Amino acid sequence: MPLDETKGYSQETLEQWVMGKCDDWRDNFQSNYKERFDEYYRLWRGIWAKEDSLRNSERSRLISPALQQAVESSVAEVEEATFGRGRWFDIKDDFQDGGQDSLDVEFIRKQLSEDMQYARTRSSISECILNAAVFGTGIGELYLEETTEAIPATRPALDGTAEAVGVEKRERFLVKLRPIMPQNFLIDPVATSVSEALGCAVDQYVPYHQVRQDIDAGIYRDVDIDLSSVDDELEPDQGLTYDNDDRVRLTRYYGLVPANLLEEARKDEDSDDEDELSDAIEPEYEQSYVEAIVVIANGDTLLKVEPNPYMMNDRPIVAFSWDQVPSRFWGRGICEKGYNSQKALDTEMRARIDALALTVHPMMAVDASRMPRGAKYEIRPGKTLLTNGNPAEIMKPFNFGSVSDITFVQATQLQNMVQQATGAVDTASFAGGTQNGTAAGISMSIGAVIKRHKRTLLNFQENFLIPFVSMAAVRYMQFDPDLYKAQDFKFVASGSLGLAAREYEVSQLVQLLQTMPQDSPMYAIVLESVVDSMNLSSRESISAQMKQMNQPNPEQQQAQQQAQQMQLALAQLQVQKAQAEVAEISSRVEQNGVETQLLPIAEETNRISALANAQPETEFDQLIKMAELELKELAIESKENIVEMQMVKGAKS
Repeated sequence: MPLDETKGYSQETLEQWVMGKCDDWRDNFQSNYKERFDEYYRLWRGIWAKEDSLRNSERSRLISPALQQAVESSVAEVEEATFGRGRWFDIKDDFQDGGQDSLDVEFIRKQLSEDMQYARTRSSISECILNAAVFGTGIGELYLEETTEAIPATRPALDGTAEAVGVEKRERFLVKLRPIMPQNFLIDPVATSVSEALGCAVDQYVPYHQVRQDIDAGIYRDVDIDLSSVDDELEPDQGLTYDNDDRVRLTRYYGLVPANLLEEARKDEDSDDEDELSDAIEPEYEQSYVEAIVVIANGDTLLKVEPNPYMMNDRPIVAFSWDQVPSRFWGRGICEKGYNSQKALDTEMRARIDALALTVHPMMAVDASRMPRGAKYEIRPGKTLLTNGNPAEIMKPFNFGSVSDITFVQATQLQNMVQQATGAVDTASFAGGTQNGTAAGISMSIGAVIKRHKRTLLNFQENFLIPFVSMAAVRYMQFDPDLYKAQDFKFVASGSLGLAAREYEVSQLVQLLQTMPQDSPMYAIVLESVVDSMNLSSRESISAQMKQMNQPNPEQQQAQQQAQQMQLALAQLQVQKAQAEVAEISSRVEQNGVETQLLPIAEETNRISALANAQPETEFDQLIKMAELELKELAIESKENIVEMQMVKGAKS
């Protein structure tokens, strides 16, 4: 097409530009992925196809269920880890934004859970998980729907003397999730995620009446639409036969489009929409590309075109890889992991079945020259064979030997290889299989399986579950503001462990319980963890009763506190009594020490008195003076001794 030098784009319509991109992306998908994805689908469904045979001489069409079991076991493990505990998402306050009111958080959580339950979101998510296990990538498309909900209601009648029972209708806004098959999804080949791609598209057949209803509702343009031609490449099951009655090929494109083509396509829109377009392109042609939504019917009829109407300017597509492949959008699933082992197992089993046909069914070697003309050489019970001569010489039964028993061992080993490649191993197969059957060996094997499931679970939660819940909440805030208050919420996943992981955890906790006495304070905590990890229908009631039993009675708790206070007071009294006794003993020791120091003084006083009575008065005065001097010396020495004793006592204390 010629180029317009002023704008830099070829003079083509928007639908031609979009379909040109989609055709290029489909060619890339068909040349690189389609044949493999079709074979993965057949192996999972157990559908035989001639091109899946490894030997041209194969007659058996048997397909081993090993890969089917691996897919279903892995999907069940992720679903159990996500939905097995009831609540599968939660809201975390964003404290950097000042936090949220706890009542608002609880209301949004309950209302969002109710709306998703009404929209049957869990079944749609489960289908996306299954697609990821089979094809390697699970894809979902968010779409909005206004529905009328009918609920039973009563109204007063006959001036309030009676009640009329009937149905009350109310409008309800829903955000739903549509699982997308790989052949119905187109994306830029160089992109590794939906957000960084130029665009992506959902290309599939829809019923004609749905398109007609959307046209009547004003969602799509009022244009004439022809019925689509048959294209098996878009069908979900390639083995079925379809016709083109009452269906339309609808291509929903989400991504960047040239700004000038978007404006040209919207020239026929109303003036109100022109204001919306001017807001998306500010100013005109300064942006080369504009984020938009384009809907095309049958590849050539433009039904809808508008700039991205969502307030977060995000694309309504969520996708995750079962196992991430570096620098690729399409991931690696269970079928791709176990593909080679499954093919070898099918070949082994088919070869055995074909060999059984040669060894079990009777065969005869016949001399054709001695058989009657026109005789049928068939062997069945009760059949009579006519021969021209001795039958023992003309006919001879034979077989090709017996089938070797080694094929059973080989088939078992190949089945173990499928489990080893996919990581989907049943816990019951550890003890009887080739793995180590001891408790330590089983524990190590289950631990390795749990780690692989945990890796997939975290990838699913981070790339699919939480983005979907966040996008759905934002759409409710935008299109149903009366019910949902616009706030910044941080969503987190509530699921943590699958069934196998919880069984393993329970076994470990039970072993821990056996090593501690029942009167231990940790016994009740571990027992409560065991009940919480078990998959019981009455788990919550049992857990509540255990918590109530572990909590003490308020009266008993008060009595225990009073008893503890009395014991503490008694202990304090005993300490005070002991301290008083020690103080009394110390004072007695000091008193005895003083008395011991004063004893020589008393004896000297008595001696002087005795001398005074025995000698004359002239000598008495001299004795008195000498005695006073001795008493002063003794008093000084006693004081010094008392000070030393007090200092030693103070140092010891």
